[in-house]
Amino acid sequence: MLDAAKQLKIVVRAGAGYDNIDLAAATAHNVVAMNTPGQNANSVAELVFGLLVFGVRNFFNGTSGTELKGKKLGILAFGNVGRNVARVAKGFGMEVSAYDAYCPAEVIEAAGVTAAKSQEELFETCDIVSLHIPATPETKQSINYDLVGKLKKGGILVNTARKEVIDEAGLIKLMAEREDLKYLTDIKPDADAEFAEKFPGRYFATPKKMGAQTAEANVNAGIAAANQIVGFLRDGITKFQVNK
Repeated sequence: MLDAAKQLKIVVRAGAGYDNIDLAAATAHNVVAMNTPGQNANSVAELVFGLLVFGVRNFFNGTSGTELKGKKLGILAFGNVGRNVARVAKGFGMEVSAYDAYCPAEVIEAAGVTAAKSQEELFETCDIVSLHIPATPETKQSINYDLVGKLKKGGILVNTARKEVIDEAGLIKLMAEREDLKYLTDIKPDADAEFAEKFPGRYFATPKKMGAQTAEANVNAGIAAANQIVGFLRDGITKFQVNK
């Protein structure tokens, strides 16, 4: 596409993730690539709690579930989405911790959230962990057997980030060994059929990526993308550029 678009100057991903843009090719063609961080953050955060309520109430199967109040929630990455998740969690009466390798502990603490010293500590001390990390060489398949295995009894892993961060084989092995764990996601794993067959009542994936699928998020991201294009073409503003 970049080869064909000879006059293209800018491409904006209307959302936070931009792994569907070939950044190296954009740079080679002198095309500025941007994202619109934060515009769908509330939408994703609300989805996390839609999944969680569904999960702790045993997928509404008629049996007694549990409540979120008093549970300890761990947020892995404290960016725009993570901060909105923390805000909503407080409304549920949850204890909230977070770890982010790139966000200072004092920034996390200033938001009224306990700063974990490592992602291992986050998993060890929390009942639920919600993932908000990007898919990078460092994070791909980093959510693995050993790490998720640190979750407390009855633990829940929620993934509204990226499919690639999960070590699917490791998670399947762990869930087979620990019948107390649940996995909830809005990104179907490659092994979706195997998860669904082996872990009924403990695994749920939405039919498609749902995090930003609200009218408000789509409008917010679209307007932000349009404004960024205007700002770049008119004034050379590159604040949200994601390629070199």
